[in-house]
Amino acid sequence: MQYSEIQSVKQRYAIIGNSELLNRAIDIAVQVAATDLSVLITGESGVGKETFPQIIHQYSHRKHGPYIPVNCGAIPEGTIDSELFGHEKGSFTGATGDRKGYFEVADGGTIFLDEVGELPLSTQVRLLRVLETGEFIKVGSSKIQKTNVRVVAATNLVMKQAIRDGRFREDLFYRLNTVPIYVPPLRERKEDVVLLFRKFASDFADKYRMPPVRLTDEAKAMLTNYYWHGNIRQLKNITEQISVIEQQREITPQLLKTYLPNEDVERLPALFASHVDQKTFSSEREILYQVLFDMKKDMNELKKLVHEIMSGQHPVAPQFADPADFILKREADLKESPYLHHAAPYPGDDDDLTYQVAEEFDEVETTPHPTSLEEMEKQMIRKTLEKHRGRRKAAAEELKISERTLYRKIKEYGIE
Repeated sequence: MQYSEIQSVKQRYAIIGNSELLNRAIDIAVQVAATDLSVLITGESGVGKETFPQIIHQYSHRKHGPYIPVNCGAIPEGTIDSELFGHEKGSFTGATGDRKGYFEVADGGTIFLDEVGELPLSTQVRLLRVLETGEFIKVGSSKIQKTNVRVVAATNLVMKQAIRDGRFREDLFYRLNTVPIYVPPLRERKEDVVLLFRKFASDFADKYRMPPVRLTDEAKAMLTNYYWHGNIRQLKNITEQISVIEQQREITPQLLKTYLPNEDVERLPALFASHVDQKTFSSEREILYQVLFDMKKDMNELKKLVHEIMSGQHPVAPQFADPADFILKREADLKESPYLHHAAPYPGDDDDLTYQVAEEFDEVETTPHPTSLEEMEKQMIRKTLEKHRGRRKAAAEELKISERTLYRKIKEYGIE
């Protein structure tokens, strides 16, 4: 596909950027549009995945047919089969009449399944049948119906991990992933960050009837090198805040810094500062890192002391007649350290770090750790629910999963 054609697509769908990865994603979307192959769009939240199904639909022979976007994560598990495939009158409580599902309504067109990784396993079986045979059965019916629908799906999950965890069917993944399209995060499109800021600033200037904000060269560099966890959505939100709040229209690094969340600490595997004040820690995770490194420091000092005693380079305390007694006393002191009794275990990478520190001295007793991924997940869900006093919505937001997925996990693990 020629560069001019890609630019035409960008102009039509208001896509800003010249990144090679972005151009590649647009190119694939246009090329595959002429076929009826299933497409799976992957990328982080906030990168703009919802634009690509529209491109595929409008550049296909189905462009005059219906286009139906469906957010699978927003539909309750108990009604999602009815929403997608329809139901017969009386098939369940509240079914007062027949209802057409999205696959029946979208016949001859395109259906976009956003957050497809959130589909229940039972619904995944139904979806697989539609993809393979074009057939489906309404809830409460025994009649097989046919549909001619192009399926485009999107997810921000790591699908290979979801398959390993048993949350997504492998056969469905390969059926959806006939043509994969990867939408890059903003940190992989550094050359587009300033362009996007300028576009958003201009839009908000028109919306709020004020001069657009401008960045100094130093502020541009800061904006470009920021991590952007929320991608384009986060950049747009920050641009709007600056446009509305700041009276000074030239934005310096000092001003910009007040709007950028300090995420540098979250990205580091540990804290290495030698004089970190405890009050500066913003989370229990950071406190755990500090505790573990204090433990490592104590153990290293003990190892050095043992080596000096055994080599005759260190005078043994007078109250110990035998160097071995002195060593045992130091070991006992270390085991009594509060760091070994107050370092709460975390699942995932923190477990590896705990074991890594423990390996520095084989005799140190560590807090027991979960023996499986399921047990770690169960512990994390229980702790988060306790933290939020059983409020599932708040717990789901902290765990970065949908409320429906959290409910399913609670039932699966039998969490009270």
